[in-house]
Formats: sequence, C-alpha cells, structure tokens
Amino acid sequence: MNGGPTRHVLDADVFMEAARRYYAFDIAPGFWQALIRHARAGTVLSVDRVKTEIDRGNDDLKNWSNSDFQSWFAATEVDDVMDAYRRIMEWASNQRQFTEAAKAEFARGDNADAWVVAHALAKGCVVVTHEQFQRESRSRILIPNVCRAFSVQYLDTFQMLRALGVKLA
Repeated sequence: MNGGPTRHVLDADVFMEAARRYYAFDIAPGFWQALIRHARAGTVLSVDRVKTEIDRGNDDLKNWSNSDFQSWFAATEVDDVMDAYRRIMEWASNQRQFTEAAKAEFARGDNADAWVVAHALAKGCVVVTHEQFQRESRSRILIPNVCRAFSVQYLDTFQMLRALGVKLA
C-alpha cells in the first residue's frame, strides 16, 4: 500500500448493478454522492477500461460517469499498470483449469476485468466487484480468482461502503 488511505478500484459491475437495480439514481442519490465524495478524498476510483464498458450503454449511468465521475477513471496505459497486466495475462494463459474460450474472453481488449486487477496490483488498491471466488471455475476467469493469485484484496460494494463508513439515509 501507499501508506495513505485505502484506495478502492471499482469494477464495472459495481456501477452497473447499482444503477440498474438497487441504487438507481432516482432511488438512492446518496450512493452516487458518496462515490463522488470518496473519489474526491482519494479512496474511490475506477479505470478507463471500465468507463469504456459503461459508455456502451446509453443511460443515466453513462451520463453520470461522463459528467460527475469522469475525473476518477484512471489511465491504464501507464508503465506499472501495463507491467501488472502482462503478468496477469501470462498467469491466465498458463492456467490449465480455464477453457480456451475463458482465456480468450479474459484477454479481449474491451474486457476491463484484468485491467482493474492490474491497476490494483500496481497501485496498491483494493478491488471492488460483485464477482465471487469460485475455485472450480473453468468457463470464466473471475476477478476474485485473479486477486487471490496475486494477493490483491477484494471486496463487494457493501463491504466497501461499510469500510468507508458510508451511511445511506
């Protein structure tokens, strides 16, 4: 870690699940305000590849990410993140448990998963995702499986909110 506050790097599913299900903008504006507040404090961010995934939708989340959260999508094309990404891709390609289709999906240029973990690995962040560790997963390389392989801490949205002391009133 960097010695400062814990930084949480959010996977696309954190934004998408919240916006489309339980923290819709019209139901829970406090959730989105909390993300911005903690982003300003340096404890919440995401990566440019997640923004690309969000931008595929034409919805309130895309509008919010482009107006209110734009500044907190970190660039992935920086040396330390690129090096971590290469390590992760090498690890994934050498894992016999995963199908070739799973490896191909994980390596797709428009898939942000490996980049989220790479950023966390390079910058000492905690990954936030809704994915769950599955030891026997074959058809998909899950973020928590990658995190465990590289000793990167991960949480889900609700664990992050509690760790940050967020209260949605």
